[in-house]
Amino acid sequence: MKVTLFVLLICFSDVLCQNYIASDLTVENLFSENIEGPCFKNGILYVVNYKTNGTIGAVKHDGTTELFVTLPEGSIANAIQFDKKGHMLLADFKGHNILKVDMKSKTVSVFVHNESFNQPNDICINKKGQLFASDPNWKEGTGKLWRIEVDGRSVLLKENMGTTNGIALSSSEKILYVNESAQRKIWMFDVDAKGEVSNQKLFASFEDFGLDGMKCDRKGNLYVTRHGKGTVVIFSPKGEILHEVKMRGMKPSNLNFGGPDGRTGYVTMQDRKCVEIFRTATAGKK
Repeated sequence: MKVTLFVLLICFSDVLCQNYIASDLTVENLFSENIEGPCFKNGILYVVNYKTNGTIGAVKHDGTTELFVTLPEGSIANAIQFDKKGHMLLADFKGHNILKVDMKSKTVSVFVHNESFNQPNDICINKKGQLFASDPNWKEGTGKLWRIEVDGRSVLLKENMGTTNGIALSSSEKILYVNESAQRKIWMFDVDAKGEVSNQKLFASFEDFGLDGMKCDRKGNLYVTRHGKGTVVIFSPKGEILHEVKMRGMKPSNLNFGGPDGRTGYVTMQDRKCVEIFRTATAGKK
C-alpha cells in the first residue's frame, strides 16, 4: 500500500512538473505572420492563414497540417468560432465581415457585414450562440465592441474604447473580458441574460509589451497572450497573477484549449509562424 502510494505521488509530481512548459506542435514557418484564431472542432485544430493569408489550416493531434479552405479574394480571417449548428464563423478584418463556412461543402458566405465595422478582430461565443466581437481602429488608436445575434444583427455595445483586441467570456458567461492592445489594459464587463454589457471595470494593466488573445478555463482563470514578451500570463478571477508561461517564441497571438482532458493550451506564434503547446492544471472553459 505504501509502495503504491509512493508511486502515485511520484507520478502526480511528474505531471505537475510538466505543466506550463512550452513545446512545439507544428514545425516553424508553416503559417503566415498573421497566424491566429486557434479553435477546435471534432478533434481538429483550425488556425487562420495557413502558408498564406486568406486561408484556414487544419491541424491534427500529431501536428500535421493541411489546407482546409481558401477564403474569397480580399478576405483575411483573424479569429474562429463555431456556432450551434457547427458552422465555422470567422472575423474577417480585411473584408469588414463575419464570414460563415459550411464545414461539409466548404462554402464561404457573408454572415454579417456592417459598414460601421472597423476591422473585426477577435470573437467569442456564448451558449445561446451570440457572438461578441472586438473591433479596433489601429490607425486612430480606438476601438468598438459588438454583439452579433444568431440572426446576424449587429448591436454596438461600446465605442470610444482603445484598440480592442482579445475578447473572452468567463466560465459562467456572466463576465466579458476585453483588452486594448496599444493601451495595455484589460477591461471586464457584467453580461446579463440578454447579452447586454454594463459596469465596466479595469481588470489589469501593464507598462510594457502588447496584449492579444485571451481565453478562460473552467475555474474562471484568464489566460492572456503577451505579444512581444513571449509569455502567456494567467490571472485568477480576482486579478492575481497565478503563472506566467514562457513560450519558445516572442509573439504569441492567440490561444485555445484542447486535448483529451482539455488541459493543453494551444498558442499561435507570429514570429515562428507555428503552433506551440503547454499543459495546464485546469481544463479550458469548454
